Amino acid sequence: MNRALYADVIVDISLENLDKPYQYRIPEGFEERVRVGSAVMIPFGRGNRRIKGYVVGIGTEPKYDVAKIKCIREIPDKQVTAAGQLLELAFWMKERYGCTANEAIKTVLPVKNKVRAVKERTVRLAVDRDKARAFLAELRGKANAAARIRVLEKLVSSDDGKLDYSEAVKKLSVSGQTFNSLAKEGIIVIESERISRNPDMNTGIHAVRHRLTDEQQNAVDTVTKDFGNGVRRTYLLHGVTGSGKTEVYMSVIEHIIKAGRQVIVLIPEIALTYQNAGRLYGRFGDRVSILNSRMSAGERYDQYKRAENGELDIIIGPRSALFTPFDRLGLIIIDEEHESSYKSEITPRYNAIEVAFQRANNAGASLILGSATPSVETYYRTTAEYGGSESVKLLELSKRVPGSSLPVVHIADMREEFKKKNYSIFSEGLKEKIQERLDGREQIILFINRRGYAGFISCRNCGEPVKCPHCDVSLTLHYTGNGGANAKLICHYCGYESEPLKTCPSCGSKYIGGFRQGTQKIEEMVKSEFPDARVLRMDADTTGGKDGHASVLGKFSKHEADILVGTQMIIKGHDFPKVTLVGILAADTALNTGDYTASEKCFQTLVQAAGRAGRGRTPGEVFIQTYRPSHFAVLCAAAQDYKTFYNKEISFRKLMGYPPAAHVMSMMTASDDEELTKAITEDAARNIRLYFKESDVASVIGPAPHTVAKVSDVYRYMLYIKHYDIRELKLLRDKVSEYIGRKYGDRKYSIITDID
Repeated sequence: MNRALYADVIVDISLENLDKPYQYRIPEGFEERVRVGSAVMIPFGRGNRRIKGYVVGIGTEPKYDVAKIKCIREIPDKQVTAAGQLLELAFWMKERYGCTANEAIKTVLPVKNKVRAVKERTVRLAVDRDKARAFLAELRGKANAAARIRVLEKLVSSDDGKLDYSEAVKKLSVSGQTFNSLAKEGIIVIESERISRNPDMNTGIHAVRHRLTDEQQNAVDTVTKDFGNGVRRTYLLHGVTGSGKTEVYMSVIEHIIKAGRQVIVLIPEIALTYQNAGRLYGRFGDRVSILNSRMSAGERYDQYKRAENGELDIIIGPRSALFTPFDRLGLIIIDEEHESSYKSEITPRYNAIEVAFQRANNAGASLILGSATPSVETYYRTTAEYGGSESVKLLELSKRVPGSSLPVVHIADMREEFKKKNYSIFSEGLKEKIQERLDGREQIILFINRRGYAGFISCRNCGEPVKCPHCDVSLTLHYTGNGGANAKLICHYCGYESEPLKTCPSCGSKYIGGFRQGTQKIEEMVKSEFPDARVLRMDADTTGGKDGHASVLGKFSKHEADILVGTQMIIKGHDFPKVTLVGILAADTALNTGDYTASEKCFQTLVQAAGRAGRGRTPGEVFIQTYRPSHFAVLCAAAQDYKTFYNKEISFRKLMGYPPAAHVMSMMTASDDEELTKAITEDAARNIRLYFKESDVASVIGPAPHTVAKVSDVYRYMLYIKHYDIRELKLLRDKVSEYIGRKYGDRKYSIITDID
């Protein structure tokens, strides 16, 4: 005899109800059709009214008296709803990222919060004007009718017999009671219409259709033919900067929309919304909208409702836009797929690339990942070595679009500048080129790479950083005790410590230290060196507010400034045809992060920054200023040679057992008690080593203090575990959580795990 199955059902996707599922019995014959995420019709409340609910759990144990548990009535024919897809996705995320079901559901679903709808109310005559005038005459002879008289006089004299409710209240000095009284008499009708708080999408960017190059057309044909034949897969669109990836996106989007499906376009930064949204709006009109954190809660809610109601075909935004409630989703595009902002830093710590793959699979949609500098993990999945059902099809754009060419790249060796006693942040070559561009009324971008500023140490004479002898990552400088007077160098992978160095271990120079110039300081230096130049700065301080990014980018686009100084946000996907010179200041900082991806991040940053030059008719030039001019990441970036870079980097990853050659799980313990934090992490490390018995396929690194070891009086310690099988790491995560919970359950601490 089969055991009965029970479903946990939420009847309304709201914040209050996520913690209150109701249990229903799954009738015989429905067992195969009911799954997590399914929409079901259920009897609810004392009157057993039929309402729709969503299944959030299935089990064999009844939580109440079996006689009192009601049965699911039916499963609607239209099973594949957006809410159902997203709930299914939430439970996949729960398993993959080790979060709770509620944390996952609150991430993926536009759960109802207390957001007030905006309504536009209109007052109109419910009778003809003769009857209204007759009623008005009666009112004139009555006491306390002045307010009603004012309203009727205005309505009778208006051209269309209508008034805006809010304006009438203000201008006629009347209350809602006045309108209700006239409505009760049958003289007027109050009509209400819901108004969407829509973002302004018209940026003035015109939709110019460009003739596709052969490579672009081949990419479009590959995706659209597969789609037409019912083939859904993931594609990597690998195109050099300026090769026209956006034009490929738009051509594919057009095909998908004509097929009656919807599209999600993810971008890594809010700063990119300005140009991307403008292009899409110019091509596809008002069925395009945006979602991002700079919008008000009301604006976001209204766009969710428009998407849910089928009023939109395209949504564009950062990673959270991936959860737009489209029930006819046909395509997801992730532009600049290599960007770290696609990885969430809060629970659940999801990777938008992984989640997009899963959502596309659930919805029967295609997925396009685009980049000039793909992540090593993504490119690895296109190779024959990877294979498997989750392999990615490679589409390549090897040339820039006609009319522009790749820039000429110069590598400025800052060690030589130092020897020539040029202590400025600008090399002599870059200074000359800036002046040339200013004289020719062309534009310049100066990019300061602030990644890696957490205290790395390097030599200004030879350029070498101080590295961990065990992990091949840079050591980080920490100030401890006596108001920061004491210091030590720490590896945040294995915990290796060293005293601060007074001389360079490579060349013996005393000029060893850290680089700490920020954008504001660079802006001051530019103005001092080039007093006649119009300078704009773009960073977190200058882009506050909802339209901060668009304001700065708009001014630069209109040539209201000659030089744009900024951080990461100025090098990601922007297209400024008048920019003919890019200066990359302190290119080394990305190489010196205490991270196995340091070379990859450096290469990506340099290529993306260089790609902003020469996108118009005038050829561009790039200056990469570095203390390590012979590093393979710098040389490959200067040559825009991704494949050589990839081959060198993947060899390093295989040698060291880093992703994608293996998987790495980080485990962070946090507590306001430093000794407890350290004890829990050491206990976890000891038990993990016993669990794996120091096998050849697994290794445990650490414990070590976190890069930022103390935040708001909370201490943080890290542990890393490498393994070639991700399933083993997931199993280990659950076992460690259970063990630590049993041993330290009554203490105040938290453990956060993150795989890859």
